[in-house]
Amino acid sequence: MFRLPVIALFAATHSLAFAAAQPLPADLQQMTAHIGADALRGHVSFLASDALEGRATPSRGLDVAAEYIASQFRRAGLKPAGDDGYFQTANWKYAERNNADFKMTIQAGGKSVSVPSELVSYQFKSGHALAATPVVRMDLAAAVAKPAAVNGKVLVMPMPAPQQAYGAAQQLAKAGAKPAAIVFTDSKRKTGNAGGKGWLVDPEAKPAAAPVPVITVHAPDGIALLDGAADASVSLSIPAGAERPVKLRNVIGVLPGSDPVLKDTYVILSAHYDHVGINNGEVFNGANDNASGTASVMEVANAMATLKQRPRRSVVFMAVWGEELGMVGSNYYGKHPVFPIAKTVANLNLEQMGRTDDQEGPQIDRAALTGFDFSDIGAILAKTGASMGIKIFKHEKFSDDFFGRSDNQALADQGIPAHTMSVAYAFSDYHGKDDTWDKIDYDNMARITRMVAVGVHALANDKVAPKWNEANKKTAPYVAAAAKLTAAAK
Repeated sequence: MFRLPVIALFAATHSLAFAAAQPLPADLQQMTAHIGADALRGHVSFLASDALEGRATPSRGLDVAAEYIASQFRRAGLKPAGDDGYFQTANWKYAERNNADFKMTIQAGGKSVSVPSELVSYQFKSGHALAATPVVRMDLAAAVAKPAAVNGKVLVMPMPAPQQAYGAAQQLAKAGAKPAAIVFTDSKRKTGNAGGKGWLVDPEAKPAAAPVPVITVHAPDGIALLDGAADASVSLSIPAGAERPVKLRNVIGVLPGSDPVLKDTYVILSAHYDHVGINNGEVFNGANDNASGTASVMEVANAMATLKQRPRRSVVFMAVWGEELGMVGSNYYGKHPVFPIAKTVANLNLEQMGRTDDQEGPQIDRAALTGFDFSDIGAILAKTGASMGIKIFKHEKFSDDFFGRSDNQALADQGIPAHTMSVAYAFSDYHGKDDTWDKIDYDNMARITRMVAVGVHALANDKVAPKWNEANKKTAPYVAAAAKLTAAAK
């Protein structure tokens, strides 16, 4: 089959986003007629309701959301594709500290201050114990320049800029410094995070070496001793987390393809269904991020299931957990694929599909694609969008930068052309308590979701699988991974 050169194809099809809309074939018109604003509103308003408590990973609300999504896949008639019906189960553990066992004591000049857990901040997950250890005061640059001066001591410094604070331990380790602990003093904030919430434990992960503890102290009396006395010392006892088993679930259904051969190849439409839960007693509902993307996946599944003539390839519909914790649910699928990676030809992931009030201006009848020109998929979706009056475009600032920041990455790393689509990248309530269902533009969301349905149909019905754009240097690792897949399949 003759195909335009990759670069020419991208150039030719990018301009199609500005073309006039064209009538869809009758079967696709009937399919898209099943996608409406009211259905999307119903899905989002439930998933983003207070009853689901922000869908944190793990939580009761996340489990309810998983059951709801599975019920919609069941309603559409998708075939279940997990180890437990529609669920792909990850049996992990969740660890939580008992902060009643936290102890931090600062001694100097005959005085002693006990700092309570609510007046410190830290993020590490291992337990730590430190007997009374002398303090040394230096800024980060001085400590890096004279690493021997901090070895075996508690390095105390004023709170640096966030980017410097985050990498302080790594910079010191690179310089050869081996402090017993790093303590930042921060008198601006009145409370700390008390070590944060609990954390997931992957039973397959190799145990990591215990890091140098990095702690920020907010207690004024403790800061006064750390900053003012020559003979200051710190003792520390941070409990390890107590672990309990948790069951985490990707929700997966498949619409089998119609071609005798190509039905054993797969296009995946995905979205993450988790959010950040409850913070300081308030529910962070996560309507746009990402009840909206999840709702679009469910409605595309329902619409495509009505087709009398299904696309040649099978279409997999998947909602994943744990994106907000570092894309762990999609990474779990990447390590434990339900469908063979070598037979998976494309992934379109949906994020933030509902809000149009982007900080750059209203986003009406348009959506951006990460890594737009990394593969054929950008051109294919741009052509589909143009035929329906929707502009699919490359955001000059965010498209490439955000490519590795969503759930498409797990499959892209294995050589599968995979991208994430979003209507609004930056909206005012991002990860805020006011990302609520009533702020979604459901009419626009319905139009975009119809375009997604037609675009996924095009990907699944094409005899030719999408390819990476080898002319783009940024795709080199994905091209290499795809070549390994091809070689392994021979």
